[in-house]
Amino acid sequence: MEIKTYRASSMHEALSLVRRELGPDAAVLHTREVRSSRWFGLIPGARQIEVTASAGVNVPSRLPGRADIEPGVAHPPSTVAAAALPPLRQASPARQAVPTTGISLEVQGQLSDLQGMVRELCRRSHGQTVHDLPESLFRLFTDLIEADLSEEMARELVERVRPEVSGAELADPVLIMARIARMIEAEIPVAGPIVVSPGRRRLVALVGPTGVGKTTTIAKLAANYRLKEKRNVGLITVDTYRIAAVEQLRTYADIIDLPMQVVSTPREMRDAVRRLDGLDLVLLDTAGRSPRDDIKIQELKAFLNEAGADEVHLVLSSVAGSRTLQQTAQRFAVVGTTALLLTKLDEATGLGNLLPLLRESRLPVSYLTDGQNVPDDIETADAARLARLILDMESVSES
Repeated sequence: MEIKTYRASSMHEALSLVRRELGPDAAVLHTREVRSSRWFGLIPGARQIEVTASAGVNVPSRLPGRADIEPGVAHPPSTVAAAALPPLRQASPARQAVPTTGISLEVQGQLSDLQGMVRELCRRSHGQTVHDLPESLFRLFTDLIEADLSEEMARELVERVRPEVSGAELADPVLIMARIARMIEAEIPVAGPIVVSPGRRRLVALVGPTGVGKTTTIAKLAANYRLKEKRNVGLITVDTYRIAAVEQLRTYADIIDLPMQVVSTPREMRDAVRRLDGLDLVLLDTAGRSPRDDIKIQELKAFLNEAGADEVHLVLSSVAGSRTLQQTAQRFAVVGTTALLLTKLDEATGLGNLLPLLRESRLPVSYLTDGQNVPDDIETADAARLARLILDMESVSES
């Protein structure tokens, strides 16, 4: 019987290693949090999750219900009912009868510490612990982690939905996940499409860091409003740092037959806006700015002030990490952002990283993009669909 130990920076990564090497039927025997050390143990290293697993241990997976807990008996807060980690099989707690034929004393000792696995998995921040978690909710917890939500946020959502489900509902994972989706949907503000009124020019600027797809998104919006909505559309670009980006936008402008202005100073911006005054919609493409470069951010603010932008959409790539997205939104807030535009959904392995951004920024989402095709691969953001995408309940291509 082969027993292996894996270490990773998170439980999600550790379980992925187990699945990859031992297969989906491997049994998790034990987990714990460890810290490496350097310089002869004098300097503590990074926190890691250690998972011990085996492909040769065949033990039943069982979750004791609330009825198994004696009434009136105080249970320590760290005691949590063990549940399956789909698609991994989970070993039973040592207090239950476990067949010992062919199992070494070492494995039996590891099984006795199984409850620590759930404690380490569920208790992460603020000293909170999930008590007596039913199996269906524990499965939901692990599914949320698989959808790229942080362990802390997954636990929070499970605790929020827990009072709303009971009895037969606990046996219906689809129903429980639908409740979670409605919770998230209620937290997602959407801006709707850009509203263009005849006789009144609307100037919309796209801002954001480099490489998020601002120029391509500008082309998609311009093509849709010019070709489908039959609006008079003009383009302005201040992306003078990347000559290729200016030429790319000019190519789109020539194909769609749109007027285009290239500016390099705030004063030139004022003149360019005046030249396009008779149009219905003016789309402003800006140079990518590092959120850490305060000088460039202030320069961008000066351009937008001269343009008198009606809307400022912050373009962010859904491939970026959760913390990076939140920090970028915070830094660009000084330029007067009014909406979020999320790109590259088709390139992301999971979209759970978007939920902290939506909560933190409180900006409504205007559009989602999922490819490079112009004028396709763009859609107006819908809160219900975005919630399902975050939970991996449907694919990006289902639109």
